[in-house]
Amino acid sequence: MIGIGLYGANGHQIHHLLEKQPRARLVAVAAFDPKNLPPGLRQDKSIAVCASLEELLANPQVQLVSLCSPRRRNQAGEAVRCLHAGKHVYAEKPCAMTEADLDAILAAAAMTGRKFHGMAGTGFEQPYLALGNVVKSGVLGEIIQVFAQKSYPYHAGRPQDEDVDGGLIGQNAIHGVRMVEHVAGQRIVAVGAIETGCGNPVCGGGLRMAASLHCTLAHGGIATVIANYLNQKGMGCWGNEHLRIFGTCGFVEAVDGGTRTRLVVGEQDRGPLDISAAGVDFFGCVLDDIQGRAPMPVSLEDELHPTRVVIQARLAAARKDS
Repeated sequence: MIGIGLYGANGHQIHHLLEKQPRARLVAVAAFDPKNLPPGLRQDKSIAVCASLEELLANPQVQLVSLCSPRRRNQAGEAVRCLHAGKHVYAEKPCAMTEADLDAILAAAAMTGRKFHGMAGTGFEQPYLALGNVVKSGVLGEIIQVFAQKSYPYHAGRPQDEDVDGGLIGQNAIHGVRMVEHVAGQRIVAVGAIETGCGNPVCGGGLRMAASLHCTLAHGGIATVIANYLNQKGMGCWGNEHLRIFGTCGFVEAVDGGTRTRLVVGEQDRGPLDISAAGVDFFGCVLDDIQGRAPMPVSLEDELHPTRVVIQARLAAARKDS
């Protein structure tokens, strides 16, 4: 059983996964209020409450650190510290905010022999797993264009400082980039971006409200990713997602927050996809990788490439602003 340490609560921390995960046990937390643990774990007095990341890393029972760092700008350095302390790392998006920091993480993982993974399961959940299987079947022909959308609602808790959560492109548009690469199976080789703070209700605030990424794919196709904080409560879901994949022989889509799917091949409207199969348990795959049971569903390079793309997109958008 793998001993888990939680650091931070700034993002999708994994405490809710641990109560029913037989291969992992929560042993310590830091920068995380234990009152937020599920009831079964909240009563476990053996879980150490640490005053700092350093104290958590000194705990010999901690084998993997799940990072949702209080300040995302610091997370890459904290991941490197964890790896050099002999701990595996599972990190919230974006796991790094510069390419140099991303490369430092990869170098530390290679040097220490510890496993590093991001919380990168977007493309392996339904209905996107089913869309990916359609692409792999070849029925769409050559993929020419991909459109991906990720829209979240605005709320007053959205940080005005991008260094806190990674910003609109880093923590939101990355889902769309993962859809292009992990679902449509298309490697992005160049990216440009524009973004706007128009609509930010905080006067002088730094929060970007909408962004558009235009991407060149490895084989010459194109992709567009849009992201915003403009989803409305009336939509009925937190994340309003769309994914459309267009090939020379057909297209497949998941729209309205992934609630509706459709496959069209030539003259045939094949209707909705069968999404009854369970999605891939990405955290379970990480545990398998650490224990040597099975490889990850995607290589580490491919897993983290969307992070590299959004880093480049943020730089491209900044150049547009300057």
